[in-house]
Amino acid sequence: MVPLLLVLLLVLLLAGAGFALKALWWVAIIVLALWLLGFVIRPTAAGGRRGRWYRW
Repeated sequence: MVPLLLVLLLVLLLAGAGFALKALWWVAIIVLALWLLGFVIRPTAAGGRRGRWYRW
């Protein structure tokens, strides 16, 4: 009975990790899209130059 419970626990852990990794991939894709949009939609700085949209 204990080995069966351990296998079920392992399956649950791997399934949870797979879901979390898939969710992290979606978050990474959304952040990348926002980052790329930031280069396209940039505010103009003083003098008509295109400014940086980030602070670093």
